[in-house]
Amino acid sequence: MTINPQQAAQARARIEGMKKQFEQKRQVTDSLANIKNKVGVYSGKGGVGKTTVAVNIACTLAHEGASVGILDVDIDCPNVVRAMKVSEHPLVGEDKRMLPAERFGVKVMSMGFFQQNEDEAIIWRGPMVHNAINQLLQSTEWGKLDYLIVDLPPGTSDAPLTVMQVLDLDGFVVVTTPQELAKIDAKRSINMIRKLNVNVLGVVENLSGEVFGTGAGEELASEMGLRFLGKLELRSDYRDTSRPTVLISNEVLEEYRAVVSNVLSALEEAVGAEAD
Repeated sequence: MTINPQQAAQARARIEGMKKQFEQKRQVTDSLANIKNKVGVYSGKGGVGKTTVAVNIACTLAHEGASVGILDVDIDCPNVVRAMKVSEHPLVGEDKRMLPAERFGVKVMSMGFFQQNEDEAIIWRGPMVHNAINQLLQSTEWGKLDYLIVDLPPGTSDAPLTVMQVLDLDGFVVVTTPQELAKIDAKRSINMIRKLNVNVLGVVENLSGEVFGTGAGEELASEMGLRFLGKLELRSDYRDTSRPTVLISNEVLEEYRAVVSNVLSALEEAVGAEAD
C-alpha cells in the first residue's frame, strides 16, 4: 500500500507526540522518585473544603513527625499558598530545578506562586493547563518525602484528568459535604478515579454538623464499597486563618488525626493488595 506524503507526515507527528509524552512521563517519574507515598485530595464539586482538608492533612502528618510536601495543581484557583500563609517563593537550584518553599514543616509548591496578581483569573484552555501541570511536575525538586499531598482541581474534566494520568498517585481521598448535590458530585469523582484504575482510599465528610447535617459521607462510602475516613465538623475555629486550623485547635487536630490514621491504614491495605 502506498502512503501519501500527508499520511506520512501525520504518522511522524504521532510518533513525535508519543516520544514527547514518554519523555515527560519519565521526567515526572524521576522528579517524584524519592517520595514514598503520593495521595490526591479530590472532589467532584468546588467549595466543599478540598484545599482545607489537603492542607490540614499535610500539617497533621508533619506535626506527627513525617516529612511532607503539598502540591497544589488547581490551576484555575490555586489557594494552598494563601491557606499555608507562605510568603517566600520557591528557590531555583544549580540544576535549574525549583526548590519548594517550606511552612509549618511542609514543603509547598503551587501555581499560585506564579501569579503576578492573586486576584486575576487564569483563563486557559486544555492544552495550556496540561503543559502547565507537566512543567510544574517536571521542574520541582522535592527531595525525600514520606508523603506528598496533592490538592487537585475539582470536577471531572481536563485538569484533574491530566493530573491523574501524569502523576502515579497511590490513592485518593474524596471530600464531600453533607448536602445531596455534593454527595452526587463526589460519587461522579469516585467513578472517574475507578475508570482510571487508581485506588480510592476513602471518603471524608467535611462541614458536618447541625448547620448542613451529617451522614452523607458514610452513606456514600457504604454505597461505593469504600472506607469512611471520618467527619470534620463545621467549627468556629476555622475563622482564624492565621495558620492551618490543626495548629490552632486541639479538637480539630484530633479529628484530623483520626482521618489521617484511616488514610494510612487504607494506604497500607492498597500497597498490600498490589503486592499480592
